[in-house]
Amino acid sequence: MSEEKVVSRTVAESQAERSEIIFPADSNALGNLFGGRLMQFIDLVGAVAAVRHSRAIVVTASMDHSDFVAPVHIGDLLILKASVNRAFRTSMEVGIRAMVEDARAGTVRHVSSAYVTYVAVDREGRPVPVPCVVPETEHQKRRFADAARRRELRAEETKRTRDVRAALGGGWHV
Repeated sequence: MSEEKVVSRTVAESQAERSEIIFPADSNALGNLFGGRLMQFIDLVGAVAAVRHSRAIVVTASMDHSDFVAPVHIGDLLILKASVNRAFRTSMEVGIRAMVEDARAGTVRHVSSAYVTYVAVDREGRPVPVPCVVPETEHQKRRFADAARRRELRAEETKRTRDVRAALGGGWHV
């Protein structure tokens, strides 16, 4: 029996969710979650979505717009949701939204969002092709289109960075 290669997957097939209770070891002197720890949680849940989509090992290539819009406090229930917005040849843009749930009040507030690019690789670390994304809802279609625009901006920024490095003789000077 031959195995048929999947050439596309829906956004729903990649969705991932992670919940964390915030403890003092994760927090600064004000009792707020460290930004770096939040970025770690974001990267982890995003990687799960990328693995679900690609069915491969993934590595983080970049993190865009990691916006911290509200603090997360000790004792808060942090909920992170991720899904693949768009897949390119070997890379995927994953959108992650972080929220804090007040279980007693039954409310949820947005605390952070990020876009993370992952590359699917084989066991030797070589990039491998990933399936296309099939957006189904209007929201998913908008995110799909927006991901292409963000990719163009990332490419422009990468080119600018390379040009600056070349102008500085290949290295960074402070």
